[in-house]
Amino acid sequence: MAQSSRDNPQRTQRGFYHRIQARSLQAKKRVQNISKDDMKGFFVRNAFVILTVAAVIIGIILGFALRPYKMSYRDVKFFSFPGELLMRMLQMLVMPLLVSSLITGMAALDSRASGKMGVRAVVYYTTTTIIAVIIGIVMVLIIHPGKGSKDEFTKVQKVEQVSPADAFLDLIRNMFPPNLVEACTKQYKTHYAKKVVHVTMTVNETIFALNDSRGITQEEMIPVPGSVNGINALGLVVFSMCFGLIIGNMREQGQALKDFFDCLNEAIMRLVAIIMWYAPIGILFLIAGKIVEMDDITTMGGQLGMYTVTVISGLLVHAIIVLPMLYFIVTRKNPFVFIAGLLQALITALGTSSSSATLPITFKCLEENNNVDKRVTRFVLPVGATINMDGTALYEALAAIFIAQVNDYDLNFGQILTISITATAASIGAAGIPQAGLVTMIIVLTSVGLPTDDITLIIAVDWFLDRLRTVTNVLGDSIGAGIVEHLSQHELKKKDPEVCTTVMEVTDKKPYHAISLENDYENERLPDSDTKM
Repeated sequence: MAQSSRDNPQRTQRGFYHRIQARSLQAKKRVQNISKDDMKGFFVRNAFVILTVAAVIIGIILGFALRPYKMSYRDVKFFSFPGELLMRMLQMLVMPLLVSSLITGMAALDSRASGKMGVRAVVYYTTTTIIAVIIGIVMVLIIHPGKGSKDEFTKVQKVEQVSPADAFLDLIRNMFPPNLVEACTKQYKTHYAKKVVHVTMTVNETIFALNDSRGITQEEMIPVPGSVNGINALGLVVFSMCFGLIIGNMREQGQALKDFFDCLNEAIMRLVAIIMWYAPIGILFLIAGKIVEMDDITTMGGQLGMYTVTVISGLLVHAIIVLPMLYFIVTRKNPFVFIAGLLQALITALGTSSSSATLPITFKCLEENNNVDKRVTRFVLPVGATINMDGTALYEALAAIFIAQVNDYDLNFGQILTISITATAASIGAAGIPQAGLVTMIIVLTSVGLPTDDITLIIAVDWFLDRLRTVTNVLGDSIGAGIVEHLSQHELKKKDPEVCTTVMEVTDKKPYHAISLENDYENERLPDSDTKM
């Protein structure tokens, strides 16, 4: 048989063409069999995603079309108002959703199951963040975007100096807020105040205090307690996790509280479903407004252009290759089908530039489109949106080395290692708000003695790159939820029978007359009394 096909290559070619023709005919029949109802059904099922994608495209076109008109700052603010409304709506839901989802998620799991799930989530977060940092460092060392003269940069601004020690202490302080109500609107941040120090001088063992009009005084910057506006997500996450675990261990006593937070979570998700219809309009005006507002692209130097390309390349490698590969290796499922279900959350992240604000949409996409267990999403997503910042970690490591290259500063292996460790740690402390990475960048630059004022060199393109970082962060959190659910299948299945047993126990404790009434109702509803003995 093999010999005859080798002897007659024309027959083999003919067979090949016949197969192609047969497949094309099948495909043609399928296309012809598509009815209007099928098309309508497809658009109804994917209405959110289609509208959101259309909003992004229209927003970009509209933004560039309005740029030549040189709108004033006030006009831009009026134009961006529908987008601002979307941000306010989403931020309004973040706090109640964060608290209710974490408390119900932790209460639904016993301490052993939540402990195992927590370990898996932390291992995933740490692994992906370290990989992201390595990708960022490799990309910036290969492409070398900082080659050239620093004179190319014309933007000079002052940035607030932050001590790395104070920044890390602030992170720990925010984990334990003294006032939970205040934590919903503010987070702790160390500020610096000037203190006048009088200089003393010793002459022949005699101390002279130079504090009169002719004396010498010095100014010293001292840390003072302060706060900044914004939800303290880290503090609320720590409190909600502990509170949820306690409720879970209280069993019947804690059932009323658990039901309350379950009901709150469901109500918030119904609000999200309503807001999702407004999201495309808000995203359209957010993107168009930012494009109208941005600086002239033609003045962007070659170094800044190369820096932008390097960051985008690094984020694409992490989001399109690394994260899907991790998902496939662990679950053996098609990662791109999973990502397709997240499309609206990713586009919302692009529009809002905030992983916290995108959290309500991410919940909706994972639970409804990808059928991820609610106990997993309620635990993994709020924690991930707070501490898992792959895109931010990649960007900070890359930006620090770029600033070193611009200043013609050669970094040794030890300094690059320091940057990678600091960028990993600093990304955990980055808030899930727009351009939070710029604040934590100061810690990374200070760790290797680079000038913190040079952060201003990259501000011109940061608004755009920040959106791409947020998309990467949201994708990382969502894929993490899918991986943790797959690894926790045994614990989740084991917990389901326990829930059923608890329900039966509660039923057994009901008065006799209540049970008899229920049985009468069942018998009326089911005329074929299969339940009779």
